[in-house]
Amino acid sequence: MQTNTAMLGVPEVTASHAGIDVLGARCRVDPTVSVMRFGHADGPLLRLADEVSLYAQTRLVLGDVTADPLVGIRIGARTIVNAGCYLSGEGGLEIGEDVLLGAHVKLLSAGHAIDEGDVRIARNRITRAPIVVEDGAWIAAGAIVLEGVRIGKGAVVAAGALVRADVPAGCVAAGLPARITRARRLPGLARPERPAARRWWSWLWR
Repeated sequence: MQTNTAMLGVPEVTASHAGIDVLGARCRVDPTVSVMRFGHADGPLLRLADEVSLYAQTRLVLGDVTADPLVGIRIGARTIVNAGCYLSGEGGLEIGEDVLLGAHVKLLSAGHAIDEGDVRIARNRITRAPIVVEDGAWIAAGAIVLEGVRIGKGAVVAAGALVRADVPAGCVAAGLPARITRARRLPGLARPERPAARRWWSWLWR
């Protein structure tokens, strides 16, 4: 029986995809991946480095590319974005190299002001702040990361977590809302710098 990567659910290598400005070498983008953007801005706003994989039904959102100078999505080499993810670059989204995004992860760099203006949320201003996911991090299936959050190098976000605050490099975060549960125990991986004042992750140094 004939088999190939497409039959196994792995996207085929492609040289271009509608809405993506720059694709590096050997990128795999499923035909069902969609990009939402409108307006005009100079320069590439959606860039994939070499060997990035975007699996089925992933949604990449830039929205109005003239709304904010930080609008854009950059995804580093060898990063894998699993099926059904929603990646918002409306407030800026930078994903490093060798990052793993599990199925149905949502990275939301924009939201809505709720305590000002009109009682109707849709008529209030859009809030924006960049999300950064550093090299080697893993955000597991169904997790949600909100605007302005940095996920540190080699950090882990557990499945289904809601992340509203930074996750230090090499740490594991879980829960609703997410809290640091521990530091990863790996040779050569330094723990986060000990804070001068007592913080909510200070138990890591006991």
